[in-house]
Amino acid sequence: MTKTVILPEMNIGLIGHVDHGKTTLTKALSGKWTDTHSEELKRGITIKLGYADIDIKKNGKIVRRVSLVDSPGHETLMAIMISGAAIMDGAMLLIAANELCPQPQTREHLAALKVIGIKNIVVIQNKIDLVTKQEAEKNYKQIRDFVNKELGFTVPIIPISAQKKVNVDLVLEAIQELFPTPKRDKKEIPEFIIARSFDINKPGTELDKLTGGVIGGAIIAGKFKVGQEIEIKPGFKVETKGQIEWKSFKTKVEKIVVGSTSVKEKTSGGSIAIATTLDPSVVKSDSLVGNVAGCPGKLPPVWHNLNLEVHLFKKIVGTKEETLVEPIKGNEPLMINIATATTLGIVKSPGKKTKVNLKRPICANKGGKVALSRQIKNRWHLIGYGVIQ
Repeated sequence: MTKTVILPEMNIGLIGHVDHGKTTLTKALSGKWTDTHSEELKRGITIKLGYADIDIKKNGKIVRRVSLVDSPGHETLMAIMISGAAIMDGAMLLIAANELCPQPQTREHLAALKVIGIKNIVVIQNKIDLVTKQEAEKNYKQIRDFVNKELGFTVPIIPISAQKKVNVDLVLEAIQELFPTPKRDKKEIPEFIIARSFDINKPGTELDKLTGGVIGGAIIAGKFKVGQEIEIKPGFKVETKGQIEWKSFKTKVEKIVVGSTSVKEKTSGGSIAIATTLDPSVVKSDSLVGNVAGCPGKLPPVWHNLNLEVHLFKKIVGTKEETLVEPIKGNEPLMINIATATTLGIVKSPGKKTKVNLKRPICANKGGKVALSRQIKNRWHLIGYGVIQ
């Protein structure tokens, strides 16, 4: 009798200010510590997006599996968080009970969710073991008032201690009850957002034993199968006689891995890894992050410059001071995020319809939203978003 394999149905992001407990909660829910990158372990913060699958059980049986996306909270890594939000179907915002609410990145992450359009949100009041009952209640009210004001609607707040695993069971219940699996259309044109890319070969591996490069991320539309040919855009940067071109390239799906399970095909929902026939040197060190994979000739267009309908916030997000957002200026550099792509754009014609020349092209559909950040005191801060025209 063939054993039924339960695959992840959706991605839930863990977001919030630095050191508010996102990675610890991921560990409490999944048993997996997502900070595996050597630099992450050394610095003690999440630099790359981490992934872990968790099981929802009923009467001791697994009834559902979802993928957690553990996002960085450090302000200089805000770009990665915005990128991660693009592959989230819902989010849990962690806020520490032993700090005043809101902290700068708490506000910024919530603003990023609004830009991306995520409305399935649960707030986790973490570290209640470090404060008194009265302090926890005061903090709870701060969180409630702040979140309601920012979002314009009420969201559930669950007090927990991820470190002590207090109320972690309530988090699992909330995921099951409040995060319904989005409806997926298997017949949509396949599209895969690349959030990681890496070489799994150990140093010194013999040439005839090398394994092709791996891309990781999320299927946001359609279905992918082992054996199919895929195209990756924008692709490689090629310089010939002083002229720079970006060339897409094709590869073959050798293997699809969900968690630790190999499958022959996978539709949208959950985080996956795709083993390819690519030269491992092409994918190492996340070099393909920001690319999109799909059926040859059917991917969204590649943009070298953008015409954007710009929507600016009233105030700069992510700073302790409440500073008004000034209008975008000509020749101003802006950091632009869409899906997992991060690029620098130079403003050529500012205004409600703003033209931006990109340092690195992006692959995206018309109507897609890009997050816009401005450099203030050597930090990038979210100032609004643009819609691709």
